[in-house]
Amino acid sequence: MSSRAVLEVIALDAEDAIAAQAGGADRLELVTDMAADGLTPPVGTFTAIRAAVDIPLRVMLRLADGFAAGDTERLVEAARRMRGAGAEEFVLGFLDTHGGVDLYAVERVVSVLDGCAWTFHRAIDRAADRDALRKQLDGLPGLDTYLTAGAAGGVDEGMSTLLVEAGRVGEPGYEPRILVGGGLRLDHVPALLGAGVTGFHIGGAARPTGWTGPVSTAAVDEWRRVLDGGV
Repeated sequence: MSSRAVLEVIALDAEDAIAAQAGGADRLELVTDMAADGLTPPVGTFTAIRAAVDIPLRVMLRLADGFAAGDTERLVEAARRMRGAGAEEFVLGFLDTHGGVDLYAVERVVSVLDGCAWTFHRAIDRAADRDALRKQLDGLPGLDTYLTAGAAGGVDEGMSTLLVEAGRVGEPGYEPRILVGGGLRLDHVPALLGAGVTGFHIGGAARPTGWTGPVSTAAVDEWRRVLDGGV
């Protein structure tokens, strides 16, 4: 089995997706509205990207800024629409008002994903108790990844947590892959790889001109080469 690190890139449209794949991305996270930190994209965006690239796509299920689920039935309907359009992988994560996992909302959405793989996103970085959240979600069908910076403030703040959690992989609640993202820079990579982290997630780092500009194939390629041990 390959030990190659997974590089996931945020894509807003087909142009982003094509550039990211050309640069060596293994997977895309599909969102819209980065001003709200990424919401569920239109079905048409998903179908256009699916037609443009052949790497895996993880579709965000999030309808409003923040980490509250809001209208759970609207989330369920969004998930059903994406499944109907052919989506096979997802990203989601909801907290209650006390910073605990909103297990009802998560389980309700997961129940219509037909066992598809999904990521619990950076809501974990806002949780009151990260370990308790992992234990509560342990065993949910399809959960194979946590997207995390280790702290709400980003990887600089959360590095020590990331290294500790990487050392717990395989324990109950710690089986899913750690996908590091949120203020991630190339200079963070050696320590993370050395700790056994195998997933890396970039958004702004793939866009030298900012979120108003497209994904840069060259920027993604630089990340790919560093993750693969290049210079």
